[in-house]
Amino acid sequence: MHPDIETIRITEEEIAARVSTLGAQLARDYEGKDLLLVGVLTGSTLFMADLVRRINIPLAFDFVSVSTYGTGSKASGVVKILKDLDEPVESRHVVVVEDVLNPAMSRRLSYLLDMLSARKCASLRVCTLLDKPVRRRALGINLEPDYCGFAVEEEYVVGYGMDYLGRYRSLPYIGTLKPVIYGGG
Repeated sequence: MHPDIETIRITEEEIAARVSTLGAQLARDYEGKDLLLVGVLTGSTLFMADLVRRINIPLAFDFVSVSTYGTGSKASGVVKILKDLDEPVESRHVVVVEDVLNPAMSRRLSYLLDMLSARKCASLRVCTLLDKPVRRRALGINLEPDYCGFAVEEEYVVGYGMDYLGRYRSLPYIGTLKPVIYGGG
């Protein structure tokens, strides 16, 4: 275990098993359809890579980068597309792949879903590795994932693509970061 990690919350084996289950479910749901997975950079990259290898039907995938941050580390409230899709979405079945669905990410995801919907996709759904529903629902944010890997508590987790200041993405598990690292608790 990395020395900055307090606790491993989801093991590498648990992640692999759940991603296989999600891949099989997506394959069943989209059999015979023109499926496009849209990964939201950068946190979803490892999840997306493993997920597409577990979906045993023809599909395409692309990436988009969406930001709600200004020049500093504080959210500006303005949502901006930093990298748009290369693949067209019109008349395609689109599944947006996110690393985590929490209150902070919901604004950018809502913006992205509105943008994709306006481009006239055949269907639009969300697949997230982690969902942090308690605080999101308490704040009245009604955005729910269609496919979810794990529901987790409101704690600072890293690994498997998720980071803190660009670090810890390469950890093969999801762990709770020690509060001393990010100035918490």
